[in-house]
Amino acid sequence: MDGSIPVKKAQADVSKWRAQTRAVRGGQIRSNFDETSEALFLTSGYAYSSAEEAEATFKGESNHYQYSRFGNPTVTMFENRLAALEGAEACRATSTGMSAVFFALLALLKAGDRIVAARQLFGSCHYIVADLLPKYGIQSELVDGGDLAQWEKALSKPAQAVLFESPSNPMLDIVDVKAVCDLAHKAGAKVVLDNAFATPILQRPLEFGADVVVHSATKYIDGQGRTLGGAVLGSKEFILDKLQPIIRNTGPSLSPFNAWVLVKGLETWACASSAIAPTPAASPTRWPPIPRSAACSIRDAPTTRSTRWPRSRCPISAAW
Repeated sequence: MDGSIPVKKAQADVSKWRAQTRAVRGGQIRSNFDETSEALFLTSGYAYSSAEEAEATFKGESNHYQYSRFGNPTVTMFENRLAALEGAEACRATSTGMSAVFFALLALLKAGDRIVAARQLFGSCHYIVADLLPKYGIQSELVDGGDLAQWEKALSKPAQAVLFESPSNPMLDIVDVKAVCDLAHKAGAKVVLDNAFATPILQRPLEFGADVVVHSATKYIDGQGRTLGGAVLGSKEFILDKLQPIIRNTGPSLSPFNAWVLVKGLETWACASSAIAPTPAASPTRWPPIPRSAACSIRDAPTTRSTRWPRSRCPISAAW
């Protein structure tokens, strides 16, 4: 975003790569030095070959990097790798997961709009929906994320945004992603889904109807408690036309060093996920059928390893 790295060779078709390959090679573009590890560009600004190139860059007529608040090569590599994993058209990295959530909603909402959100939200997300947005004339309504009847009632009237986490942080409540997305779209709302706990290795919400995916990269994407980071993913139209101008001019940018750490975290996440996620081989036990109206969560299982929902109810189950 706001810059590009010259590509020396034709890039392979990422859509044909498995998740493990995308996690290692997605977004990787080498400099003229042909380094094997992604380069770390610790710079605030960039040089120009001529005054004309500088003028074109400042006018927005060139893809040359201008200022690292707008875009940075190392950050771009992280954004492109995560987009390849999520199956998203575009990604914008942010300094924290909370800035990702807030700016994604800010790009969708204005005074007079309405948001419906699951009550099972991370504390700071709950504050944004219940306390902060109403201060700016945005109506908010909270529902039990696992109760489709409550979603149906809340979305029986127009709304502009829907927000939920699945699994939720920290209680691991599960939302019927496809059903809620369908209800939201009928109400005219865009769906913002926090995928921090599942990550794209286990769940790709865009395939089930979500419009925008947000991440706290601080969690499993880093995986080692080293750094902070966030990301917003979606269509090119949303990321470039609606989100990017806000982030570009307000400054919640991800630092290049943190982006590099997160790139390294993505490389090993496919391996780490096998140790974190429940697997069918771990236990032959399966849950009995769950009524569509029932609220459920991973924590309710007799053993977390035995949890499995039908794919249409919970896409994360397909990976377990």
